[in-house]
Amino acid sequence: MKFMQRAIDLSERSMEEGGGPFGAVVVKDGEIVAEGTNRVTLDNDPTAHAEIRAIRKACNLLGTFDLGGCEIYASCEPCPMCLGAIYWSRIRRVYYANTREDAAAIRFSDEDIYEEIARPPNERSLVSLVRVPSDRARDVFDRWTRKRDRTPY
Repeated sequence: MKFMQRAIDLSERSMEEGGGPFGAVVVKDGEIVAEGTNRVTLDNDPTAHAEIRAIRKACNLLGTFDLGGCEIYASCEPCPMCLGAIYWSRIRRVYYANTREDAAAIRFSDEDIYEEIARPPNERSLVSLVRVPSDRARDVFDRWTRKRDRTPY
């Protein structure tokens, strides 16, 4: 598949440029809309994963937050963060080459994150989630539901 080959080419380029060995392309109607490489260490940005960067570029270029008519090709199975972005962007099909187990074998393991997500919030160890109830925060949500010119997503 040419799109997968491009994602793999991007992963190789990323590695050679000092980033992580990951690449992704967003495709719509048989054409590449956007590409992304991993730049976490190059940009000092833990969210600069290939899939996230490709999704951001595709949304920007297409002028929409809804990529429902698109597919994404990734050199590796998306991590939890990237998978979340894929769901939020409404991409419905993901193609990937390497598995998360393959990534773990080269020290890119997300298992601790998968395990944390499965736990109830009060049992998570990596991030402390502390609810601070606020009438004002609740009011903002209530006002959102009444807002006539909002853009639902």
